[in-house]
Amino acid sequence: MEDAETGSQLHPVSVPEVGEDAVTSVSPSPPPPGMTEEEQQELQEELAKVEDEIQTLSQVLAAKEKQLADIKRQLGITPLNELKQNFTKTWQDVTTSIVYKRTSETLSQAGLKATAAFSNMGSAITRKLEDVSMRSLQHSASMPVMRFCVFLCFI
Repeated sequence: MEDAETGSQLHPVSVPEVGEDAVTSVSPSPPPPGMTEEEQQELQEELAKVEDEIQTLSQVLAAKEKQLADIKRQLGITPLNELKQNFTKTWQDVTTSIVYKRTSETLSQAGLKATAAFSNMGSAITRKLEDVSMRSLQHSASMPVMRFCVFLCFI
């Protein structure tokens, strides 16, 4: 039994690589319970057929992608142009959405209210500064008179 375990460790089970035919890489095994050898053969043939179809479709797709790239190159369409077009279309979709319009209207109203509040606050500050300035001027203007009165008192 020890020799059997050592042997299985030296020969790991091979796993088919991506794209490798499962038909050619999997060794025949006994049919699953309830499946005849004939049914297994049919499934093997169907598997090979599907893998061939996949291979053909992959080749056709690669050829179409090459054709697409050639047409775009001839038209002067670069990846940067495509990116710009996608960005422009996405931006148009966003700006025409109902959510964007509602948000824009809300922000616009908030901006108007903020502008009015700042304007009112600016007017109030201006009035206060004018009041302080007027008092300061009145006080400055009365100082020489007071000095003159003090001077007269000492004479």
